[in-house]
Amino acid sequence: MSREVKLTAIYKTLQAAFGESGWWPAQSPLEVMLGAVLTQNTSWSNVEKAIANLKAEKLIDFSALNSMNEDELAQLIRPAGFFRLKARRIKALLNWLDRCCGGDIPKLEAFNTAELRGQLLNIKGVGPETADAILLYALNRPAFVVDEYTRRIFSRHGMVEPEIDYHELQAFFTDVLPEEASMFREYHAHLVTVAKGWCKRRKPDCTRCPLRTFLEQDFYE
Repeated sequence: MSREVKLTAIYKTLQAAFGESGWWPAQSPLEVMLGAVLTQNTSWSNVEKAIANLKAEKLIDFSALNSMNEDELAQLIRPAGFFRLKARRIKALLNWLDRCCGGDIPKLEAFNTAELRGQLLNIKGVGPETADAILLYALNRPAFVVDEYTRRIFSRHGMVEPEIDYHELQAFFTDVLPEEASMFREYHAHLVTVAKGWCKRRKPDCTRCPLRTFLEQDFYE
């Protein structure tokens, strides 16, 4: 069975199990961008607290954030951890937005995806996962986001090596799947759900995993 058929079957199974994910939960592209930085090395529940602090001060706004003191921003996002570092990274992201589109995010439509990705990766503190999350969830570009959850699931099922790097793992999907942002969003969100709910780092619950039917049918042979 080809990789395309396997990955498509897995996607359809997860869609049937979970339906539409509704991920990324945000009210604006800027909020997604902030969340993509804030979620680095922390849980989403902590990000929600930091975002709530910013919303309480009406700071999910480019001009307000761009003119804000970095130390004050750091205190507001403290629940997300590494708050001083993340404040610097958010400021760097805002500086980039100011330079390339004057803070008017819809103007980023003028850039192609590869150009945008290159520019994002040049921002200090923005790595491939953060850049692709911004592209996919904030800018609706077909950038497949992979993470440790993705690596864990597919290496456990023998489809990739545990040491596979980010871009190789990303290509494992993008080389054979249709280039559709909507599909990439749902696929990533569902894999996160599987990893958190069943395919845990320790003591995975394989017997109740939504992917167990493939194993029972020798799907991966």
